[in-house]
This record gives sequence, structure tokens and C-alpha cells, in this order.
Amino acid sequence: MFKVGDLAVYPAQGVGVIEAIENREIMGKKQPFYIMKIMGNGVKIMIPTNGADSVGLREVITEDEIPKVYEILRNKDITIDKQTWNKRYREYLDKIKTGSVYEIARVLRDLFILKSDKNLSFGERKMMDTAKSLLIKEISIASNSEETKIEQDLKTIFTVQ
Repeated sequence: MFKVGDLAVYPAQGVGVIEAIENREIMGKKQPFYIMKIMGNGVKIMIPTNGADSVGLREVITEDEIPKVYEILRNKDITIDKQTWNKRYREYLDKIKTGSVYEIARVLRDLFILKSDKNLSFGERKMMDTAKSLLIKEISIASNSEETKIEQDLKTIFTVQ
């Protein structure tokens, strides 16, 4: 259970604040909902409290988990599947939708490696930006650091060979 004021991560949207817990009537049945405001874009989302786990709502990672994210980003010794861009795009989108910070890190890393070999499609570039901004926001909150510092950390990881 989250409380009002708690930070949480909603898959593919990012970190948000639980602004309220309200009872709403849906199809003749009253049930409690989290009212969450996403920090990156101000979007408000209603999430049934009893369905929060099933939609992937989770706590922000702890500071202790950040090194594992960076380890995933630094591991460039992987093989990128040379399938068509739209098939790859769907796979990456599914990973981002899981809401797992580790899956998002893998998507960013894979797209960055792919970008060094060839031009990314528009969709892949947009997805790379999304993955990067989701990671920056969550890591900055978990580490209590400025987003610009985290962005610089990511640039350093991807420029050092």
C-alpha cells in the first residue's frame, strides 16, 4: 500500500507522486483508487489500489540498486539481434512496459550499441530518449542527485569504450 505523498513508478510513464487515495464508483461499485501525478509530464493517472501490483506500480529503486543499473549499462559485451527494426521496437516496448528499471537499462544500452553501428529509426530514437529519461528521473530520485549529474554519468558510460 502506498500513502499520499509517496513516490512510485508507473510502467512506461515513470516516477510519480501519489496525490490522493479516493473512492470512485465504477460500474456501480465503489472502490479506492490511487491518484498519481507523473513528475516528468504532469499526467494524472487513476490506479485501483487492489490492482496496483497487476499494472506494475512499484516503489522507486533504492540507492543500493543503482550500481546494478550502471553495471547493465556498462556491459557492452552483448549481441544485438539483427532482426527488422519494427520487430526490435516491439520487443523493446514490451521491456519498457514491464516498468523494470533493469529492463529499461537494457533497452537503452542495446539501442546505444545499435546506434554506433547504424542509424536508428525514428521510433527507436524516440524510444531511446524515453528509456534515458525514465532512467535519469528514477536514478536521480533514488540517489538524491540532480538529473543533470545523472545524465552526465550516462554520457560518461556511453562514451568510454
